[in-house]
Amino acid sequence: MSPEALSELIFNIANTLVSEGKAGTLTADLIPPQAKFAVMRPKDRAHGDWASNAAMQLAKKAGMKPRDLAELFAAELTNADGIKSVEVAGPGFINITLDSASAAAVVDAVLEAGDTYGKNDHLGGETLNLEFVSANPTGPIHIGGTRWAAVGDSMARVLEANGAKVVREYYFNDHGEQINRFAKSLVAAAHGEETPIDGYKGAYIDEIAKRVIDEANADGVDVLSLPRVDGGADQDGNPLGEGDSEQREEFRKRAVPMMFDEIQRSMKNFRVNFDVWFHENSLYSDGEVDQAIADLRARGDIFEKDGATWFESTKHGDDKDRVIIKSDGNYAYFAADIAYYRNKRHRETNPADVAIYMLGADHHGYIGRMMAMCEAFGDKPGENMQILIGQLVNVMKDGKAVRMSKRAGNVVTIDDLTDAIGVDASRYSLARTDYNSPVDIDLNLLSSHSNENPVYYVQYAHARSCNVDRNAAAAGITYEGADVSLLDTTADGEVLAALAQWPALLREAGDLRAPHRVAHYLEDLAATYHKWYNVERVVPMELTDPEARGEQADAIRIAKAPEPARAAARLKLNDAVKTVIAEGLDLLGVTAPDKM
Repeated sequence: MSPEALSELIFNIANTLVSEGKAGTLTADLIPPQAKFAVMRPKDRAHGDWASNAAMQLAKKAGMKPRDLAELFAAELTNADGIKSVEVAGPGFINITLDSASAAAVVDAVLEAGDTYGKNDHLGGETLNLEFVSANPTGPIHIGGTRWAAVGDSMARVLEANGAKVVREYYFNDHGEQINRFAKSLVAAAHGEETPIDGYKGAYIDEIAKRVIDEANADGVDVLSLPRVDGGADQDGNPLGEGDSEQREEFRKRAVPMMFDEIQRSMKNFRVNFDVWFHENSLYSDGEVDQAIADLRARGDIFEKDGATWFESTKHGDDKDRVIIKSDGNYAYFAADIAYYRNKRHRETNPADVAIYMLGADHHGYIGRMMAMCEAFGDKPGENMQILIGQLVNVMKDGKAVRMSKRAGNVVTIDDLTDAIGVDASRYSLARTDYNSPVDIDLNLLSSHSNENPVYYVQYAHARSCNVDRNAAAAGITYEGADVSLLDTTADGEVLAALAQWPALLREAGDLRAPHRVAHYLEDLAATYHKWYNVERVVPMELTDPEARGEQADAIRIAKAPEPARAAARLKLNDAVKTVIAEGLDLLGVTAPDKM
């Protein structure tokens, strides 16, 4: 019997007690939904397999003492199939012990469902637009964007496992001043000049500049001879780069697609596949910025002041109003944000019921204006728009922060990280920590094959379970004759309980937008499995008789073999663990190796 089945049973008992007039002043409308009845694993196994605080939840509404109400629940639970015993403890906890067959039923449930075990459709009918990474196309993906790639794709997989339709989206900021600075930097590099004071540095700039020149030459264009306007220098003599020119435009139009291609390649190599690659520039070229402003104007949220056009965001909870068209006629950056949200909600293909933005720590101050804009369009902040803020990543080696990029100057890129520790370790280590918290990536640890390395520890559990299968096959052990009720040892029970908790954990990870909970669950399951492996046997373990001597030692073996029905049952338990670990690793975009 699973925790979810026990929650349903407790919910039904609550309604039965009400209908029979045994629950004091409690009425059916005061009983919370089934999911609110938490069933927990007691820390002290002497308190049973599972525990519930349902009586304490309902006692005040019932006008009863929690223990008295708990006794009523216990009486009903004791008569339920699959329950061995029930005990009321403390202020009103209900401790439940299952019979062995009921506890072990999870094994057959896992094996029957396969990699769909725990998956559900409770988010079905919703289209979630999940935008993540969205780095400017002015350089390689840095470590912060790499974290969002790991977390975002894992989150998408978890949401899909809960039935949601997820649109993975990457927003290219290919409009505005950052692209101008990128082009200026390339032109300076092409001429062997110092990087403009506001430009981009790194060996990749030299690489891209050379590629632009080579591509243009192949097309019969001498890009370096195109008209160029020198921008001079500031008061300290720092070069500012050139102004608008044909040369800069040529570099821009050729270099930006090159960076697009590089970013897309890096994402694909990182096992992240986006459904939509959205270009900011299209919002302007397609007139969507003007249409979004017109919509807000019609709603009474646009006004003019000091020659500029403003969004009256204070009407919707922001701390100040926002300029969207500056007095010089140029659009403020926020104008594109307004149009982009409107586009997500109303596009012809897969319009978003929920637009989830995954932003860096430097965007925290952006939340107020974004939520105000959401409300101005008639939507619900926190529901139709959800903003997740990720924290910083520190890459460590030998206890010190490292800056190891040869191409991007003093930052670490996605390719640097995967070259150092591989895609599996990179994705797992970045996804296993709550994105609300900073994370340290220890290159020494994550490249080691030790139990201290969390990704290795989990993957090794899967590889070990596969080895058990190989040994079982060699010994002729199959599922035939399996009796799961014989999975009755303490170690068996711990593994069974861990497997039973997966469906609730998966649902919770989706609802809370918390893929790191999957990693933590896998580490707990792996730990429980490794302990089980060390004390229980599927295949006989042959040990030399310690009393034997000489040649006799090679001939005398002691086989610690469980009876066939128990061995077959443990093989099924082994395979259930293997199934869930593989499923969980896949949700994190990490492989489940057969051998290590």
